[in-house]
Amino acid sequence: MKRVIKIGGRAQSSADLSQVVASAWAAEPGSFCIVHGGGDRISEFQRKVGLEPSFVDGRRITTRDDMEIVRMVLSGSINKELTSKFLAAEVPAVGISGEDGGTIAAAILDEKMGRVGKPVTVNPEVIETLLDHGFLPVISPLAMEDGNPGEVLNVNGDDAAAAIAIALGAGELLLIADVDGVLDDQKNLIPTLDHADTAELVQNGIVNKGMKAKLEAGFSALSGGVGRVRISGLDGVGNKSSGTLLTFAQSLTT
Repeated sequence: MKRVIKIGGRAQSSADLSQVVASAWAAEPGSFCIVHGGGDRISEFQRKVGLEPSFVDGRRITTRDDMEIVRMVLSGSINKELTSKFLAAEVPAVGISGEDGGTIAAAILDEKMGRVGKPVTVNPEVIETLLDHGFLPVISPLAMEDGNPGEVLNVNGDDAAAAIAIALGAGELLLIADVDGVLDDQKNLIPTLDHADTAELVQNGIVNKGMKAKLEAGFSALSGGVGRVRISGLDGVGNKSSGTLLTFAQSLTT
């Protein structure tokens, strides 16, 4: 079973990340790829140069000036740092961008969001070739603009991971969060969550920003044929029963 694992937020800087990934790779070599984010690092760099980050529903507004920073931080610093960490843990990682090989083509999501894209097509050939030859693809979520390949778009990491999972026919999409999964208003883990319950959580303000983006991407992946979708903490890489399982069926939490 192929898996797509999206790692973002604090998990990227966790001291346990390399070993967690190494253990999962040793158990099932060639079975998964990693898509990473880097929002905090991008925001930090923006502030250093006098720019204030802005977001809409967990997605970053990206001007052309911002795009240069996003590209540098995601595909330059973070992608190579993660790749090096995994290599040091004896995982044969290869860092790539969604731009490479035309892997991700995206369309502008909303003119008000600037250079932010929503995946239109994914060509999984580069990813599949790496997996088939025993390498772990580590993917930065940038994309070429559909119909205008000389231009680059910033794609939300969860959206990119969902689109890649659909294109690979993945058995699972795992979205790693800074918490153990989707939490209710009492901060308790919701083990199973359906689409209707998600809408209620959003309406009541219990779920917002980054988690809302994860849920939207997760249900998109399910609609596209991905076998199952989970949102969990870093332990979910090795523990396939942890976190919140998304489903279109009636939730077990009601």
